[in-house]
Amino acid sequence: MMTTATTAAALSSQTFTLKSNGLGGQLGIQQYANGMGYNGANQSPQLYWEHAPKGTQCFAVTVYDLDAPTGSGFWHWVVFNIPADIQELPAGAGDPSKRLLPDGAVQSNTDAGIPGYIGAAPNDGPAHRYLITVHALSKKLELDHHATPAIVGFNMHFATLAKASLIVYGQKQ
Repeated sequence: MMTTATTAAALSSQTFTLKSNGLGGQLGIQQYANGMGYNGANQSPQLYWEHAPKGTQCFAVTVYDLDAPTGSGFWHWVVFNIPADIQELPAGAGDPSKRLLPDGAVQSNTDAGIPGYIGAAPNDGPAHRYLITVHALSKKLELDHHATPAIVGFNMHFATLAKASLIVYGQKQ
């Protein structure tokens, strides 16, 4: 039988974790671009997280192509100020016209220069690695949708309590 102290210790040792019901190890056609030679749905993936650290005031979610041939990768999605009581984003939440994000959440510019999710469009060659990360933040970011991924990242650096990530792969077929 577990004591109250043992139960509390077990709960506090649970790891902040990011998961998806819609993603396996590979991006689905839904997450690819609809353009640049792709016929994808340009849809952000369904994501959920659990065991956020104490003190979390809000969350941010980023999708980053580690292998884009730019010399600096490519930011496909940057959304921040997701309220602390939210633990899931539905598929398609990255489309600003659908208004699927909770009130207060801000989608800032991607490396394409526009807010919202931009689908994957990997070039010929080896598979690209897409790093999907949820950041537990100690405070809201005082930024708007015009902020670049670098500015958002700089501000998140000083507010991040914990991060949880998934890596999925995408390749030109």
